[in-house]
Amino acid sequence: MILFVMMSAAPIPSSPDLGKAEGLCRPNESGPAFLVSVEGLKDRRGRLKLELYPANDADFLADDNILISQGKVFRRVEETVPSQGAVTLCIRAPGPGVYAISLMHDRDANRKFSLSIDGVGFAGNPKLGLSKPSAATASARVGAAPAHIPIRLNYRRGLFSFGPLER
Repeated sequence: MILFVMMSAAPIPSSPDLGKAEGLCRPNESGPAFLVSVEGLKDRRGRLKLELYPANDADFLADDNILISQGKVFRRVEETVPSQGAVTLCIRAPGPGVYAISLMHDRDANRKFSLSIDGVGFAGNPKLGLSKPSAATASARVGAAPAHIPIRLNYRRGLFSFGPLER
């Protein structure tokens, strides 16, 4: 008789570098990736953090260390906000398919989201309410070549209002 022991994967230690090596686009690289045009920046300070998740509600915006330890898709790209010009970020996908994508403008570069300071946006540019959008409304499809998508950032605009800046 053979005895199989199933062990659940223990979460790996959390680190801001998780998913970065897998998400990094290289110059002149082809293959599945998202080229994200960042729209609606409030200012040119801080950092931008682009993350790619499985396109389902259970895994969308889940802890990166848990997703990775369970062998699920997670990618991250972080860059300093450029002082001028158009802003485009590139994040690689593991293959063609549909993925949920989030973008955060970490204005104080503290690596934590603050509703009163920071901005956030998602693929598909869903209207934001008091909870996170569904994975279906925050997803985009990529094929064998890079896909261009726009993401408009949303910021707090009042006591209970959160949306794109009015220009």
